[in-house]
Amino acid sequence: MSDRYFHLLERHQKLDAALRMARDPFDVLRLARLKAVVKARLAGLFLRRPEARALALH
Repeated sequence: MSDRYFHLLERHQKLDAALRMARDPFDVLRLARLKAVVKARLAGLFLRRPEARALALH
């Protein structure tokens, strides 16, 4: 696992925890949007790997 992937996973987990604790609707929206961005970056990194691309096609 690369450092970048690990950092993004860690950030995703922290955003998930913050989202569970958030009470203000605007905070919930902001955190959910940030979490979606991090998730998209994780997916992009995952699909760059040749073995992951083969798994995604099946």
